[in-house]
Amino acid sequence: MGKTALVTGITGQDGSYLAEFLLSKGYTVYGMVRRSSTENFDRIEHIRDQVILRQGDLLDQLSLLNLIEESNPDEIYNLAAQSFVPTSWTKPLLTGEFTGLGVTRMLEAVRAVKSKARFYQASSSEMFGLVQEVPQKETTPFYPRSPYGVAKVYGHFITVNYRESYGMYAVSGILFNHESPRRGKEFVTRKVTDGVARIKLGLQKELKLGNLEAKRDWGFAGDYVRAMWLMLQQDKPQDYVIATGETHSVQELVEIAFNHAGLNWKDHVKTDPTLIRPAEVDLLIGDSSKAKRELGWKTEVSFEGLVKMMVDADIQRLKP
Repeated sequence: MGKTALVTGITGQDGSYLAEFLLSKGYTVYGMVRRSSTENFDRIEHIRDQVILRQGDLLDQLSLLNLIEESNPDEIYNLAAQSFVPTSWTKPLLTGEFTGLGVTRMLEAVRAVKSKARFYQASSSEMFGLVQEVPQKETTPFYPRSPYGVAKVYGHFITVNYRESYGMYAVSGILFNHESPRRGKEFVTRKVTDGVARIKLGLQKELKLGNLEAKRDWGFAGDYVRAMWLMLQQDKPQDYVIATGETHSVQELVEIAFNHAGLNWKDHVKTDPTLIRPAEVDLLIGDSSKAKRELGWKTEVSFEGLVKMMVDADIQRLKP
């Protein structure tokens, strides 16, 4: 018999790639979706008949208990969250409920119904915020610079606490920025590649961006979901930083994207002060040597390859 996995946030970027990966490994895959008047299953439409979707909500403890009881999972991947950083300043309480306390509700449900299940928590490089050392690794102190980062720190440490308090197999993957053609358009990478595609096809003339000097460690989401799975296959539960170990500025991202489409970015990009965050995270770069050494994980898609993949996908999508 193959294993069963439960994925919260299955309709998101990471959830869709993870579901594909788990299906390729022979898993039965349950996905948690929130009740909504409009369905948004675009990212999993191609595998919708292969996964079992069930309603649940990180704000509703009973729904989580029922979901775990029904799915009886061997592995649980908690990817659901309010995950857009700028929104966390306008909705800090909601962000705390989903991204912080939601993790506790999941862990409590697991502890009550299936305490032997292996649990993965999606932690974030935003927890490092005002970085205390470069590059950032598992032992680097956290200094979050957004309500989202603060909520993720809570989610991270409550996972550690349940592991140490109850002997649960619960781990956190501290993932640095990971992107793909399935990334939401509110994120800067996709905003850029979608904008480039629209400019190339004559659908718009300019692209407004915030801080072009901000630097991130960007990788491909498809590579990162493999790391999530590997973390739950180890003998001993441990937390890992997952990153490329390279850093690139928003301006580099812009230059590669526009060049790939045969355009000069300086003709189209405008800086908009309203898009600059109240507290910026200036430099994130991760050290994933522990994951490479212990999990045998490595990236397969380069930064340049990722940006070009996203530009090509957006041009293809928008073509008449």
